[in-house]
Amino acid sequence: MSDLTTNPWFFCGIGGSGMLPLALILKGHGAQIAGSDRSRDQGRTPEKFAWLEREGFTLFPQDGSGISSADQVLVASAAVEDSVPEMVRARELSCARMSRAELLARLFNAAPLRIAVGGTSGKSTVTGMIGWILTSVGRDPTIMNGAVMKNFVAPDAPFASARVGGGRAFISEVDESDGSIALYNPTVAVLNNISLDHKSLEELHVLFSDFLLKAQVAVINADDDESTPFLALDQAHCFGFRDDLDESDYHASGFEDNATGCCFKVSHKGTTLQVQLQMPGQHNASNAMAAIVATHAAGVPLDQAVAALGSFAGLARRFEIVGTSPSGVTVIDDFGHNPEKCAATLRTLKAHPGRVIAFFQPHGYGPLRQMGYELAEVFARLLGPDDVTLLCDPVYFGGTSTAARAASGSWA
Repeated sequence: MSDLTTNPWFFCGIGGSGMLPLALILKGHGAQIAGSDRSRDQGRTPEKFAWLEREGFTLFPQDGSGISSADQVLVASAAVEDSVPEMVRARELSCARMSRAELLARLFNAAPLRIAVGGTSGKSTVTGMIGWILTSVGRDPTIMNGAVMKNFVAPDAPFASARVGGGRAFISEVDESDGSIALYNPTVAVLNNISLDHKSLEELHVLFSDFLLKAQVAVINADDDESTPFLALDQAHCFGFRDDLDESDYHASGFEDNATGCCFKVSHKGTTLQVQLQMPGQHNASNAMAAIVATHAAGVPLDQAVAALGSFAGLARRFEIVGTSPSGVTVIDDFGHNPEKCAATLRTLKAHPGRVIAFFQPHGYGPLRQMGYELAEVFARLLGPDDVTLLCDPVYFGGTSTAARAASGSWA
């Protein structure tokens, strides 16, 4: 790790969901880190940036002033344009540059036990579950997540999307949308599911095949039709609710749901255990199965993994109940933005009485163009005549957006 702490670092977009936890982990290893973010300049989430400054991060306006030495290493995601002042200034000074994925892969691949969570949906939840299980059993893991993990939130850590541990395990969700999943060399690779998102299904099959073949253990969701080709891998550890699984696989059954949680049974090699979650929905039962199998492959006894999940509090913005009005309207915040994630949320809501008023904001112009038709189909199919869908403009925080006009007709 010393080679990553020698030079000072500058994170362009330090407040982003993928950048913030990475900066926290690197700083936890002793690195000197500064950064900028256009959200800070625009006055959004000031409490987040005030907390970062209290934690010792030096923050600058996104005007290039924070890049002042050729010794600095610039970290930026693939979404950052070359015209951003930090990028321009770094080129002028010949600063070294790493993408967010390249830096994460360096940190991840250096760990003795590497658990990577892939798939189109559920990555953050499964990552949080695995991290909580390993923490609960004393394994002291490092966790890199794209969402705030409620179990790790504290007064001095209100944005706990990362945990810096001293143990052998590094757990991280890994992204297929930009192809960077190829950078990771996992000990245990989790494939939660495959569905349409940023890439075509054909591209996703190639990426996930390479990802699984590099791992010693491949944890695969047998209920997911698109994952079926991978069930025959020698290193496959399969899980699911389907009845034709072998005794050596991990079988889920007896699912029961309620408004604030769910329960089900997991069976493996003659042992059956009851799992209780504080999160509703069969998709979360599937997420829990992925975490149970991954941690079992890492040496955690099944009963200890199941017990830990009983106290897993979930993630921010993942079917998060914000509150209930005096008139009885419950407000739920959910990050779901692709067809499968939206479908899982809507199915969970429609399993209970009441009308659904869905306020949906597409996650960018490019993704809307890629899957606008499928998103519209999900809302039309799963919501009833008494339900309401409200659609606003896509998320757009600045920069270039060449797909904006092309996407405008996607929901027509």
